[in-house]
Amino acid sequence: MTAEKTAHKRIAFQGMHGAYSDQAARRCFPGAVTVPCRTFEGAFGALRDGEVDLAVIPIDNSLAGRVADVHHLLPESGVHIIGETFLRINHALLAVKGAQISDIREIHSHVHALGQCRKIRKELGVHTVVGPDTAGCAKEVADRGDKSIAAIAPVLAAEIYGLDILRTEIEDAEHNTTRFIILSRDAQEAAIDSGPVVTSFVFRVRNVAAALYKALGGFATNGINMTKLESYMVEGHFTATQFFAEVEAHPEELRLRHALEELQFFSHEVRILGVYPADPFRRDNDLPAE
Repeated sequence: MTAEKTAHKRIAFQGMHGAYSDQAARRCFPGAVTVPCRTFEGAFGALRDGEVDLAVIPIDNSLAGRVADVHHLLPESGVHIIGETFLRINHALLAVKGAQISDIREIHSHVHALGQCRKIRKELGVHTVVGPDTAGCAKEVADRGDKSIAAIAPVLAAEIYGLDILRTEIEDAEHNTTRFIILSRDAQEAAIDSGPVVTSFVFRVRNVAAALYKALGGFATNGINMTKLESYMVEGHFTATQFFAEVEAHPEELRLRHALEELQFFSHEVRILGVYPADPFRRDNDLPAE
């Protein structure tokens, strides 16, 4: 999508300007206006209420796993998944202008970022402080102006808040990647002949023996590759479980149609949340398995 086509769009994301979600949104929609939201609920609400055109929301990380809040919010959000994108996470150590590595006595960042940068924390032997998000911690460092405090955050945050980059690529694992989904108020189903697609859906099974085994049997017999299956309790009840699943197939394909029919026979409340193009990252990195 060209910058001319996206310049008028407003894209919601969770966090502050400079966050990885902001970076993902800017990359997907060059020239668009990115709109920060304090919480995931706020981002979903802004989209649902028409304050923005789309939302770019993280759903999985190769190290931290699923973003639990999103998996709980998405089924009842009333919005649709229309795309996906993968972002390689490159953490940087940021500090105020003129600060040196030897000055740092304290590092602030999101809990996941701190967990993904254990080596440099051990190397520096400094105190760590958990903050609400990486970009927010970068802004706090800039506002305080203390050379002894650093933030682990994206390079984009350094540009926005006027910080020095003391070190880049400080993450422990080179494969640290976050998958984001692109959300819209309106369903935009990919065409069946548009190339590889992903279908996301939710379903519930009763708390009876072999319920999940029977519900998923149709995907195996019809040769459907299931790339994701996440479970969580429904409204705190132990008697029913809701699943979020993704498959590499289009609902108009006969094989997926048959698999979904079998799924509905053994479960209930099957709802498709999106049918969208598979990001090339899947092919280039030997996905589907996340």
